[in-house]
Amino acid sequence: MTELSDRLSVAGRLAQEAAAMALRLRPKAGDAVLKSEGLGQDWLTEADGAVERFLSEELLKAFPEDGFQGEEAGLHREGTLRWVVDPIDGTSNFAHGGQRWCVSIGLVGDGEALLGAICAPQLDQLFLARKGQGATLNGAPIRAAATARLDRAMVECGWSPRRPDALFQAMVQKVMGQGAMLRAGGSGTLGLADVAAGTQDAYVELHINLWDVAAALVVLAEAGARVSPFIAQADAAGGAPILAAAPSIAEELSALSGISLG
Repeated sequence: MTELSDRLSVAGRLAQEAAAMALRLRPKAGDAVLKSEGLGQDWLTEADGAVERFLSEELLKAFPEDGFQGEEAGLHREGTLRWVVDPIDGTSNFAHGGQRWCVSIGLVGDGEALLGAICAPQLDQLFLARKGQGATLNGAPIRAAATARLDRAMVECGWSPRRPDALFQAMVQKVMGQGAMLRAGGSGTLGLADVAAGTQDAYVELHINLWDVAAALVVLAEAGARVSPFIAQADAAGGAPILAAAPSIAEELSALSGISLG
């Protein structure tokens, strides 16, 4: 597993360098634009493209045999192992001057998440994880929460313009009906990482893309969270639902949301 260890070290360094680049390129509030698909709240900044190009080039130099997939350019290098990158997750927060955004670098292979690096510079957070080797936040081990009841839980319900609002609203009502406290943070990657760290109890979204979760999946698994089988349901171009939760409330949330834990 030395090769994965080397890759995680590089991914962690590059996530921090990319986050610093994003800060330098941060637009003035109001300068971000909607993506060409025209989906509401799907934002794009100049920094997104620049950071993705930087990561693609640096990962190619370090590991020329690996594939690469980025949010903005799509799948553009094949390989048995594939880096999956979200250059800026939480772009709306980023573009509006908020702090809750991150750079996400994941590595997938053989249908599973192998390692992940997530850097949220303005929150002073660096999540790292490698399959079978645990997960850390700023170097300290993390674990999912031991919360056993939904009426004591904090749950983030992510919204996607790719699913009807009525479905999202119905899910929110079901979760609220069990007494859970709702949260919405504007970054799916960080919402999932918070579940791994035990600072919130669950994250659920009816549609999310691979680049949003590739790094977080292994962080969650290594932190002991229950997670729906995302990679088995999604492909390189499409998304899927996701549920990540503290183990003791996962089954109940699965029943409420209709998202199978596999």
